[in-house]
Amino acid sequence: MNIKIVHLYPDLLNLYGDRGNIQCMVMRCRWRGIDAQVKEYRLGDRVDFSDADIVLLGGGSDREQQIVCTKLQSIRSDFSAYVEDGGTVIAVCGGYQLLGHYYDTPDGRMEGLSLVDLYTQQGSPRLISNVILKNEEFPYEIVGFENHGGRTFIGDNKPFGTVAFGFGNNGEDGKEGVMYKNVIGTYLHGPLLPKNPHVCDRLIGTALERRFGSSQLEPLDDEDEKRANRYIVERFVKEEKQASDR
Repeated sequence: MNIKIVHLYPDLLNLYGDRGNIQCMVMRCRWRGIDAQVKEYRLGDRVDFSDADIVLLGGGSDREQQIVCTKLQSIRSDFSAYVEDGGTVIAVCGGYQLLGHYYDTPDGRMEGLSLVDLYTQQGSPRLISNVILKNEEFPYEIVGFENHGGRTFIGDNKPFGTVAFGFGNNGEDGKEGVMYKNVIGTYLHGPLLPKNPHVCDRLIGTALERRFGSSQLEPLDDEDEKRANRYIVERFVKEEKQASDR
């Protein structure tokens, strides 16, 4: 059994250590005897989604996003077909913003891919915080770190999680990220997946289901990761409660 992981434009969109997410997916596959192959597409390459199982679109500065944005428009049709066919995507920070219709910045509007019905506007100050999310589709909380100037609005779409600590999409509506079909978009980085193996396994599982008709994964020993997760949750939820009691 094998899957292919596609990393889009790592030469420009790797600001937040997104290769760590790739490494996490590869290792959790290999520990289960699944051959995970990684294909990197750089700016001048022709992107082929035909045999992709998981696509990662990472984060970059506004300048790098603008460069990539122009390239992404040329593959929008193929990318959209992949998404609508149930292809698995993890998009982080700038990559998440580019999933939507546009990102309004002080330098003008950056056109997105319109793969998901959302949009982003530049705001101030930057939203910087540790983050804890709750989502009943996952066995325990999702943890991470955010650092973004954009305010993203997802309308009626399902969020990646509700915010128990941190700011989330815009600091107003208590939502973080987005889930659409087998796409997850999020501001959480650092990277995300080593901190949240249950999210990593969700991505692997949806990819296997689409490719082979089965998403059954052998359990791995994640006790250390679960203890780390619990420590982060208890620490920051406790701080939040203490602050609200003052």
